[in-house]
Amino acid sequence: MSTPFSLPFFRRGGRGVPARPAPGAAVAEAVGLHVRLGGRTVLAGIDLTARAGEVLTLVGPNGAGKSTLLAALAADLPAAEGLVRIDGRPAGDWPAPDLALRRSVLPQSATVSFPFPVGDVVRMGRAPWSGTPLADSDEEAVAAAMAATEVADFADRPFSALSGGERARVALARVLAQRAPLLLLDEPTAALDLRHQELVLRICRERAAAGDAVVVVLHDLGLAAAHADRAAVLHRGRIAADGPPGEVFGDELLSRVYRQPVEVLPHPRTGVPLVLPVRDEDLSVLRNGHTDLTSA
Repeated sequence: MSTPFSLPFFRRGGRGVPARPAPGAAVAEAVGLHVRLGGRTVLAGIDLTARAGEVLTLVGPNGAGKSTLLAALAADLPAAEGLVRIDGRPAGDWPAPDLALRRSVLPQSATVSFPFPVGDVVRMGRAPWSGTPLADSDEEAVAAAMAATEVADFADRPFSALSGGERARVALARVLAQRAPLLLLDEPTAALDLRHQELVLRICRERAAAGDAVVVVLHDLGLAAAHADRAAVLHRGRIAADGPPGEVFGDELLSRVYRQPVEVLPHPRTGVPLVLPVRDEDLSVLRNGHTDLTSA
């Protein structure tokens, strides 16, 4: 099988279950993190903490370093400088089986080379728990994950026969079935329709309410504003702002980072920030007092 679902070898017997993190505890931390790929510095000086009970979104333009940061937090990319800690320990010090009990990762794309049924793909998420006291919860965890993502109705269909949106939801179900306290999701809404975008972000909120730390890469600033406790805005490999969306989503910052004029307005009923592009006919409004976008 050639797939992002590929699993390391998990030893059986005598494996304990990690303690659940306390509310607000640091589940993953990047400290002075630098990552280099192909000789190029992609992340520089990143300090970021994902806490139990919180949805943290990573936003920013293409190439800002969002997916690279997510992969570094997952211990899938090494740090050139600085470090990443998971559950209080340097990420590279965790053996693969123990790391898989503490974090689950949803990549941008999900491919499976063989025609595994959907139910079996979701069940792959339970592999880390083999040989632990919680292995007996496998079927319950799989059923709950499939119900939450609305994929139970096609549990017997081959994964390869699904649409892109259906595959994305099955991939998320696998992550949910893993039941790790740190969820790292890379653009989980990219292939989804409006209903299922909202479904995925509601699931993120539910997992945070249950005590997990959720880190999710999003391009849709409206979704980030509506569902995140915190947003880290990445720009050229650094964090330009980090805080509640209502505080960090401002006209000037987002216009500069995205090199696209925007207005940020409060929703008339909820007050949640609405990020709207300023189009050509409205540019005269923005030119009075806004940062020159071409210098970003």
